[in-house]
Amino acid sequence: MKALQIILIFIGLFVSLISCNDSKITSKQVVSIDKESMFNDAIRNYYFTTLDSTSHYMLQIDTLNSLAKNKELFLKSREWYKRVEPMLIAYDYENYLSMNAPNLLKVEIDDYQDIKIQNPKSYQVLEELLYSKDSISNKELHSVLTYLKVRIPFVKKNHILITQRDRHHLKMIRDAIVNIAAKGITGFDSPMLANSLNEAVYNYESLDNIIEIYKDAFSNTELYRQWKIEISSAIIVLKKSNFDDFNRYNFIKEHTNNQLNLVNETAKDWNIDLSTSRSLNPEISNLFDKNFFNMKMFSLQRSPEITEERIALGQQLFNDQSLSSSETISCATCHIKEKAFTDGHIKAIGVNGEELQRNSPTLTYAVYQRSLFYDGRADGLEDQIVGVTNNENEFHIDLNKLEEKIQQNPNYKNQFTALYNGQITNMNVRNAIATYIRSLAPFDSKFDRNMNDLEDTMTTEEINGFNLFMGKAACATCHFPPAFNGTVPPKYMESEFENLGVPKNASFDNPVLDDDLGQFFPYEVNEKKHFFKTSTVRNVELTGPYMHNGVYETLEEVVQFYNVGGGQGMGLDVPLQTLPSDSLNLTDIESKAIIAFMKTLTDQQYKTNN
Repeated sequence: MKALQIILIFIGLFVSLISCNDSKITSKQVVSIDKESMFNDAIRNYYFTTLDSTSHYMLQIDTLNSLAKNKELFLKSREWYKRVEPMLIAYDYENYLSMNAPNLLKVEIDDYQDIKIQNPKSYQVLEELLYSKDSISNKELHSVLTYLKVRIPFVKKNHILITQRDRHHLKMIRDAIVNIAAKGITGFDSPMLANSLNEAVYNYESLDNIIEIYKDAFSNTELYRQWKIEISSAIIVLKKSNFDDFNRYNFIKEHTNNQLNLVNETAKDWNIDLSTSRSLNPEISNLFDKNFFNMKMFSLQRSPEITEERIALGQQLFNDQSLSSSETISCATCHIKEKAFTDGHIKAIGVNGEELQRNSPTLTYAVYQRSLFYDGRADGLEDQIVGVTNNENEFHIDLNKLEEKIQQNPNYKNQFTALYNGQITNMNVRNAIATYIRSLAPFDSKFDRNMNDLEDTMTTEEINGFNLFMGKAACATCHFPPAFNGTVPPKYMESEFENLGVPKNASFDNPVLDDDLGQFFPYEVNEKKHFFKTSTVRNVELTGPYMHNGVYETLEEVVQFYNVGGGQGMGLDVPLQTLPSDSLNLTDIESKAIIAFMKTLTDQQYKTNN
């Protein structure tokens, strides 16, 4: 009897093992709403493979090699880096920023005693060292190589690709698509070689691999097929194009936007929701849709909802001269609606006709700047308003006094009762004004309407201008779409500042460097001298004079300034200029086309007014 029991136990165990093994064989990997992705292992393995290949070629680059050999190895390592890039952006963004940084000093300032200045050691630096016309510094080359040879294995060893959900992997695909269109195809990270189209191919080939990994997760097999066809089609277009002649206008319309739509369809097919707590609205399928950005992520945390009533209140406050100490100026004094919220002066005019330090920047699309004022001293719109009220040449009024003035106005009192629970605080006043300013970003220009297929009116010259802006002219390497300002894709978490070597006079033959030191103050860091915010070029035909000091009256002068290589290109001593000093070699026809494109960025309301 005991022997029989033992036999039965063994039979039971055997059947159980067979059943478990059979279950493992037949179980299908599926997507999940709230559980760890079943595809993590496969994606992590691909991540490791691309990192290993990136490292493999990087380790072979050596100062003892011939230049030709090092260039060959660089291109192979760079190729694999671009294959890993979509995953790196998603799961190790800080190392992505470090390894892909432009060849510019990085200055981090927390306070007067905590100032960090770092030389980048990135692929862009390596490219410039290997392909520069000047002789290579083996010391610099060794320093960059040492960093990258250690950093790439470090990234693998310290990866966090462990508990991701399927929504994270889909967002990774979406961010990569945005990055390719808004930054990748512009030449931003291939400054010497302009190898951006090939590198976009490598990005897409990785996305194709990710989609392949998820093949069995698609309940709609036709959707999977559409993905494969779309990626293949995009790759074919990129491979048969060259950098200067590439039609970015058509590519974004026909491929980028289609891919974003496929992301939305995939989210539905997988029954998952992408996060709404990021800078971009995850449901928008057009790069130039008015809701492409997630407005709440460009507002203060826990800010009241943006409503038509709060916008209207903010507009009243914006235009109210009684809120200044002199009761002679309002926000609208320097930001006139008909001039796209600039004033047309070389420099802004304050109380008693006093000329202020800088030109009045447009407030249109200011919501999508992470830092305000030309020197970036304000972190947001509400903060920027404090600077205006405190300035003795502007409002020159204490915030508490501002509250008192508004409390004494029955009309305002009623509105604040309805919209802010009766709390007339300087914070709520500033929020109302900031809410109005946030409404000044309609994305309804001729260009936007064409990109959204609401009309078909772009001329050949205007399309060529956009392609030049995004390509040969390198405008979009600083003025990133869709806002065409300095807020950097694909996360749109920081806004860039540039040192262009802007002169104080408009002469191209005898220029004199402007004496406004920009971000040098208040910390007096020499490496930040002459750095200024990268403003939007939207509505630019209405916002002259141009530059922080209003030195140029026309767009023709502005384009010429960039074409000659900024201050350095005109012979000025600008040690830390961020704009390449080489000429862009734009023809007159090309310069005119760029200006024609920029004029298509004028919002409809201003076209109507003018």
